[in-house]
Amino acid sequence: MQSSRISRAKQFLPFDALKGLQEALREKEREMEYEEKRYLSEETLNELDSILNRIEDGSKVKIKFYKNHKYSKIEGTVTNIDSIKKKIQINKNYNIDIK
Repeated sequence: MQSSRISRAKQFLPFDALKGLQEALREKEREMEYEEKRYLSEETLNELDSILNRIEDGSKVKIKFYKNHKYSKIEGTVTNIDSIKKKIQINKNYNIDIK
C-alpha cells in the first residue's frame, strides 16, 4: 500500500521537459533589468567634452555608455567620429551617440 502511494505521488512531481529552460529564463530576466540613467555634473560633462575633442580616428578607447536602459562598456579603436551627428564609431561596426 505504501509503495503504491509513493508511485502515485511521483506522477505529481515537477517535470522539467526542457532542461536548462528555467536557468535561461532567469538569465534573460537579468539581462532585461533596467538601470537608472545617471546624470553627470556640469564639471564632469566639460571634462568628457575635452577628452572627446582630443580623440582621433585610430585612437584606442574604453567607453562606458547608456543604451537600452542599461550601461555597457566597449573597448576598441575609433574608426570614425561624426561631430555633426554626434556619434563615435568603434571597430567599424559599433556606433555610440555622444550627445
